[in-house]
Parts: sequence; structure tokens; C-alpha cells
Amino acid sequence: MPRAFATINFTDSVKAAQSQYGSREANQRFEVGEDASLELSAREIEFIQARDSFYQATVNQDGWPYVQHRGGPAGFLKVIGARTIGFADFSGNRQYLSVGNLRHNDKIALILMDYSARRRLKLWGRVRIVHESEEPELIARLEDPHYRARIERAFVIELAAWDWNCPQHITPRYASAELSALMAPVQTEMAALRAQVRPVFTELGEGPLQLTLSAMRQLTPKIRAIELRAPDGADLPPIRAGAHLMLPVRDKDGAPAVRCYSISSDPARRDVYEVAVLLQEQGQGGSAFIHQHYQLGLQLRCAMPRNHFALDDSEAPVLLLAGGIGITPLKAMAAELQAQGRPFSLHYAAASQAAMAYRDSLQRRYGERLHLRSSAQQQRIDMRRLLARQAPDTQVYVCGPARMIAAAQAAAQELGISAQLHVEHFSALQMVEERSFSVLLQRSQKTVQVTAQQSLPQALQAAGVQLTYGCGAGACGTCAVKVLAGAADHRDQALSTSQREQEKLFCPCVSRAHSAQLVLDC
Repeated sequence: MPRAFATINFTDSVKAAQSQYGSREANQRFEVGEDASLELSAREIEFIQARDSFYQATVNQDGWPYVQHRGGPAGFLKVIGARTIGFADFSGNRQYLSVGNLRHNDKIALILMDYSARRRLKLWGRVRIVHESEEPELIARLEDPHYRARIERAFVIELAAWDWNCPQHITPRYASAELSALMAPVQTEMAALRAQVRPVFTELGEGPLQLTLSAMRQLTPKIRAIELRAPDGADLPPIRAGAHLMLPVRDKDGAPAVRCYSISSDPARRDVYEVAVLLQEQGQGGSAFIHQHYQLGLQLRCAMPRNHFALDDSEAPVLLLAGGIGITPLKAMAAELQAQGRPFSLHYAAASQAAMAYRDSLQRRYGERLHLRSSAQQQRIDMRRLLARQAPDTQVYVCGPARMIAAAQAAAQELGISAQLHVEHFSALQMVEERSFSVLLQRSQKTVQVTAQQSLPQALQAAGVQLTYGCGAGACGTCAVKVLAGAADHRDQALSTSQREQEKLFCPCVSRAHSAQLVLDC
């Protein structure tokens, strides 16, 4: 039985050309071999849904071919059936050449390219043009949540044939992300060369806890694990899961600062603290300093570990939800829960499996209790469904990006279990339609104006005022100062109600003011 693509393309005139140029015999194998299934396999589906562009050909009423380039975010061409693909069509130059051609002749041919891997897939099919008024559910399946323009129509293609094509003459080309991966070894070498001319730090910090950097491991391209031990090898102060260290760094301006990092190692270990640091190239410079300047043997003087995110002391089951670098405190929690024999499960979501710190060790240690989800594979946590499946007394611990935490809070509120939800943030709250205010620093009698577009730290820094910050996200309480007058707009997660109302403490790293002026004891 002939292959489908040969049946479509090997017309009498094509066969005559093959005979003339001596390839007829070689091509006959496509006509006499067993027909491959027209249903797309996992290989074709993965390839199709990873493309961010393709070429399509239609034919007009006069027989002229028309080739058009189609582009969009990766995955805009969707597989919606075993032999059916489709994509949303938006208003363009409004010439409607392809649409008009397909009204006369519904046949279409597509070429999908992966230039970096030198792969090419050809598709043939018949097109059905669909409008939202006709099939709204189908249109909804083809929408891109990140591109909210109105869909004029959708192209639904029932495949008649497909064929992988020879890569011989495909010139490799690379997208920016692919090029970055190829350049990584060069950048590593350049970083090593730059390290030779960078200042070398042998000791940092002024705290009571002395630590020595004893080991470093690169967990992912952007996450580095750092092991810290006592200089004399003695036991370190005991901790519980959820504790964090404030590591001394230099900010972008070279000023001394501290940054807060969760201790990810097993709390039962007394010989070492391990933290994992995500390189944030657009951050305030703390993580970049650690990646660039922390070296083996570096002596640190830190504050004693603190814990604002400890596990409750009940025997209730626990659900751990980690997003990205938020795995660090939850990794320690999983170890503590396992040692207690307490039931738990750990759900870990990240951009891709390659971006998941500690993935291999977590899989080995926790097996079926670990659930991994990759955005690259369109795997996302359905918060409401997941929380609804838990036992009524389950305690839920979440650490990750703001969007993940907001989803967990909304689901917990809907299910009436907000009191069982415990969160730790890793990013500062976003400012939305803020108001300006002023800050009077009582000790220096200096007044600083904070505009609606500034954060309080930005305004203080612009005025030459230096405060000590930790996480910069309102999670550690390092920067807390006392409010002497005015109404504070608290936005941190570190301070308790008692600390806010009775001790009048305030975290300037993320918080603002309800009143026109705040008076701070600094």
C-alpha cells in the first residue's frame, strides 16, 4: 500500500520526471511499502508543539502557489487530535490571501523547521476555517493566554500525510536562548579570566556566627549550592526546617549588605549548613556577588540562623508546594518530616526539569512522594484540585513566586482552609497605583520624600541613607525599625501582629505608609 505522501505527490508528471532523471526505481519504495499510520506519534507531537513558526502553501483560483510564513510563541500550532492540528488566526495586513485561496481549494502544505537540530517535517492536509460564533470551545483551545488579541478565525487542519525530510542542506541557525546555551562554555571561561582581576575577599560580615565556605556545587546553570561549616569543625547551632541564614555580600554600589537564604540541608545534620543561591541578574547585586566572589575557604561572620517558616508540631499530614528556588526550605522540611515518620508529599514546579535544583537527590530519597511539574511540558499545579484532595487536617507549606502563592491562597480561602496554609515569599510585592509620602528619620532629623514610583529603599538610597537589609522581600525581618509616628502600610511576611501593633516594628524593604508621613527610629 503506498505511503500517503507519495499518493498525494507522485502524480503521473512527477513519475515521468523521476524516470527521466533516473530516480524512479529508488522512489518506488514509497509506493510499495507498508503504509505508516497517519496518526501523529509522540515524536511528531512534541516537534509540532515546540515550533514558533512554520511555512504554509496554498493555491489560488488561477493555479498560482502562495507561500506564507506564520509565527508566534512556541506552541501556538497545537495538536488537537490524532490527525488534527490547528492555530488561531489574527487580523494582519487584511489581504486575506491564504483565507481566500482556501475557500476555493481547501488543500494546504506546511513545512516545520528546527534549524538548530537540522530537522524538517512536512505536512499535507485539508483546512476547515472556524469562527468563534460557530465553535467557541474550539477557539478557546487555540488561544494563547499571553497574547490577548481577538481571534478572527481558526485554521483547523485534518492531516492527509506527513513526512520527515532529509536534513542534508539545512543550515543550522539558532534562537537567542539556544545561542546562550552554546556560548555558556565561552562565558564560563571569560568569567574565570575576570575572576583573576576581581578583588579577592577572604573574610566578610560582622556577626557572631563564624563559618567557612567548604564546598560549592552547580545545581543548575543558575543555581549554586554552598556548604558552610564551623572553622574548627565543631557542631553548628541546631536548627529546624525553614530556618534561614543572612549571608554578607556587597550590593551593586559596593556597600556592605546581607541577603537572606533558606538552609536547604537536612536539619538533623550539625556539621554543615547548605544554601542554594539563584543568580538574579536583574536583582540588587547580592546573588551576583555570591556567584562571583564566594570562593572555597572564604570566612564569613553571620547572624545566628532565624526561622519564620517552621513546621507545626502536630501529627497532621503535610503538603509541600515549591516553585523554582522555593524548593530550598521545603527540601529541609521533607527531610525533617521523613525523620518524624509524618505523612507528606512534595510538589515541585519549575520552568523545566533542567532548572530544578536537587531534582535527582529528591527523586532518590522520596520516590512516589515527589511530584515534578515542568512549565516547558505544560505541566502546572491545579491548586484547587490538589488542595481539595488532601485530608481535612493537612497543613500546607508553600514557597515560590508570587503568582503561585496567590493561587494557593485563593484556593485555600475557597476551601475554607486558610488557617492551614503557611507561605514564604521570595520576591518583593509589586507596587500598584501607590501614593507618595515622606519619612522623617528621628535620629538624624533627615526627611526623605518617597514618590509613588519609588520604593522606600530606593528613596533612602537616593538620599544617601544606608539601612541594613536581608532578603529585600519582607520575609526575614532584618531591616525592621520602630515607627514613632504615622500609619504604616505593612507588606512584609516576617513580623507578627504583636510586633506590628505593640512593638511598632516596620519593614521598610517592602512596606509603605497610609499616612502622609512616617517617623522612624533611625
